[in-house]
Amino acid sequence: MYGGKHVSEGDTMFVFASENEGGSGLIARGVVTSAKAVAKKKGLARETPRVSITIGRISFAKRPLGRSELKRFGNWSDGRPETELNFKFYRQATNKIAGISDEAAAFLNDFF
Repeated sequence: MYGGKHVSEGDTMFVFASENEGGSGLIARGVVTSAKAVAKKKGLARETPRVSITIGRISFAKRPLGRSELKRFGNWSDGRPETELNFKFYRQATNKIAGISDEAAAFLNDFF
């Protein structure tokens, strides 16, 4: 979803703990140490591309950033990094890997 299938070894990742499963949003930053495409299931006409990754943690987030902090950024065309993150991570309540813009990455780096 949103470019996540293009993840590769060496990419920087920002890890969000799923708030739908008791997590608290942004928790860590790390580097992908391995990435492998997961084979599609037979018999499904349409399936989201899946990838299995391993991440080496670099640091923990020093400030909270989750659904409650991003909820007010709902104008999908305002170009703000907060809005991009809200749209990609919280518009659908599913676990996902998503590619983000350089601006959104710079915004997230401020939390470490």
